[in-house]
Amino acid sequence: MTPLTTSALDGPGTRRSSASIVALCFVIIVYDGYDLVVYGATVPSLLAYEPWQLTAGQIGAIGSYALVGMLLGALLSGWLASRVGARAIVLGSLISFSVIMGLTALAPNPEVFGLLRFLGGLGLGGVVPTVIALTVEYSPPSRRQFNNALMYSGYSVGGMLSALAALALLPENSFRIMYALGLLPLVTIVPLAWRYLPESAAFLAGKGRIIEARALADKFGIDLPTPSATTSNGSMASLMTGPRRIPLLLLVVASFCGLLLVYGVNTWLPNIMRQSGYSLGSSLSFLLVLNLGAIIGALAASRAADRFGSKPVTVTSFLLAVVAILALGTGLPVSAAMAVVAVAGLGTVGTQILVNGYVATYFGENERTAALGLSLGLGRVGAIVGPILGGWIASSALGVEWNFYAFAAFAALGCLAVALVSRSAASTPHPSSTVPATSQLTASASSERL
Repeated sequence: MTPLTTSALDGPGTRRSSASIVALCFVIIVYDGYDLVVYGATVPSLLAYEPWQLTAGQIGAIGSYALVGMLLGALLSGWLASRVGARAIVLGSLISFSVIMGLTALAPNPEVFGLLRFLGGLGLGGVVPTVIALTVEYSPPSRRQFNNALMYSGYSVGGMLSALAALALLPENSFRIMYALGLLPLVTIVPLAWRYLPESAAFLAGKGRIIEARALADKFGIDLPTPSATTSNGSMASLMTGPRRIPLLLLVVASFCGLLLVYGVNTWLPNIMRQSGYSLGSSLSFLLVLNLGAIIGALAASRAADRFGSKPVTVTSFLLAVVAILALGTGLPVSAAMAVVAVAGLGTVGTQILVNGYVATYFGENERTAALGLSLGLGRVGAIVGPILGGWIASSALGVEWNFYAFAAFAALGCLAVALVSRSAASTPHPSSTVPATSQLTASASSERL
């Protein structure tokens, strides 16, 4: 048994809850959110940094490098999932983007700074699909969506911590201190994750490491797929050519639309609302309300998804985005607009959380990380397109109302994509494909001795 697996086990007879995994993944995503959002918080300082003399265009280009890195990182994590396991991906990604953040604080010029942001994005992109897959695998079926939303709310917490750190530190310090803080995971969450974060039990079973897989399944009280249920290698190639390639494609489209809304609306909402006649203070407040609405709305919607199914709730959430975004273009009073923006938070950021959870519960245990890598990796193109779309409309002769039309159209497209996804058998496994962990320990004892 390798150290990567034994460190996840606390000893015979010790039973652990999925809450420990949710908590670990939450903290990991907090750091992931901080490291991604910190760039926006340091943009004014970067523009004011005379030795580099950066232009707004250069700032925008550097900002996209991390997103491109995240796209490649998500795809790479999906490709590696069936080869090295989720635990190695999480630890490797976490250590890499932390070290690179520290190096970014020492960047001697804009070219090295931009390269490091790209390399850091590889690690940031690799973490997200993998922690989602682990959270869902080790959560009770009745709480999978809720635990995923609870865990992923760490992204917004990390973003808010980045903003608070900028307010406290940047007036008296260089932008470099903000990136130096990115080294904190190395002395906080990395040791805890190394000690307590388990490997995917399904990955171990698929590799023939049945004893280790059963020990984990028994420890966390989850069902373990039988060897016959893990014959598929869960690779990206098998997913893209297998019987569920059409649902996968539709969910990639949904993720593209969701990420386009997340990054497009978060980037341009203050400017759009100012152009619509609201004050600067109100326009900035809208951004805070958007993200608070996303956290609260996503938790409530994910609870509904656990009860009524992912598909109808995700479709409804996309529809709420359509209605809310169009309503913002009607010149509502500030109080009403705030309420509508909170609903838009659910329909944008919250919907993407639901899409991630839908992908994680739609595909089986040995396919989950690869499917999430594809949906988040290819969908990450939407994260790049969203801000560009808003910028193109802002610089064109089109009126401000076209922002609302454009973003609402992509929300409608995402709604249609999810509505067309066929029903999955993965979220409700056939009794023959899984057996309770405790019965597994005795059912095949003789075969384990051979």
